[in-house]
Amino acid sequence: MVKLANALTTLGLQALVAYALPEACSGVCNNSHDPSIIRRNDGTYFRFSTGGKIAIHTAPSLTGPWAYQGAALPSGSSINLAGNQDLWAPDISLVGDQYYLYYSVSTFGVQDSAIGVARSSSLDAGTWTDLGSTGVVSSAGAAYNAIDGNLINEPGTSNYFLTFGSFWNGIHRVRVTPTQTHGSVYQVAFDPSDTAMEGPTVFKNGDYYYLFFSKGSCCGYDANRPAAGKEYRIMVCRSSAATGPFADKNGKSCQSGGGTLVLGSHDWVYGPGGQGVYQDPTNGPVLYYHYVDTRIGYADGQKKFGWNKIDFSSGWPVV
Repeated sequence: MVKLANALTTLGLQALVAYALPEACSGVCNNSHDPSIIRRNDGTYFRFSTGGKIAIHTAPSLTGPWAYQGAALPSGSSINLAGNQDLWAPDISLVGDQYYLYYSVSTFGVQDSAIGVARSSSLDAGTWTDLGSTGVVSSAGAAYNAIDGNLINEPGTSNYFLTFGSFWNGIHRVRVTPTQTHGSVYQVAFDPSDTAMEGPTVFKNGDYYYLFFSKGSCCGYDANRPAAGKEYRIMVCRSSAATGPFADKNGKSCQSGGGTLVLGSHDWVYGPGGQGVYQDPTNGPVLYYHYVDTRIGYADGQKKFGWNKIDFSSGWPVV
């Protein structure tokens, strides 16, 4: 069902956009900040999310019913930084016959951060081994913030890249093995007029690599909501090469403020972001994310799991 969205202010322009409402979700559909999903060969879907030392939920389908299974890292992270007992922004990938779970160790508003990784052969709670830091770390004054890691493989090669970053000089990229960095960090996206960008996800469809990212204020909506259009929203740029450069639909470089709006607030959906993109065997490519339902409340703990099918027929993702 498609309804007319609210008028949004995005990149200084008024946009009137139609979005699909989130697909159905049953079971535990909250506790889903910064979700990351994957389907195991037996058909079980796993959802990993920020909080609870990376909460694990499972379901027989994307629509649920989702059930809590426990923490991925019940002892926290071995990385010796503040925040190692409150892990953020999980990202799950299958490499060979092993699952790798990337996570962030940080505290709100600082650059003293690191991206860690854990490994499991089954995805189940109780099977994860913490491998510690990937080598992607940052501290005050660094050129980037080491959070929100996302792994992508360049198809047909052994090249793996970790895309990451938040606020400080935008989104960055580094080659990984995939458990350790292997090369120099370089920037792939930045907006000098609005540095509130984070949570990158790279997804290949057809001839292009699509760089999705969240932009705007993510949290604390119950205490202080941002100006209209400045709340979390999902943007995209694309490139014909895994390494970039990335540009938006108008050809503007993603390193110079480029970004095409994919999903913003609409109807009772507010502040969608923390997104991922998944090639689902049943539904095709899907965009998933967290959001607050304005009919329920704006608190961070009330964020819900949302997902929609994506149409790439125009060359750009449409929800």
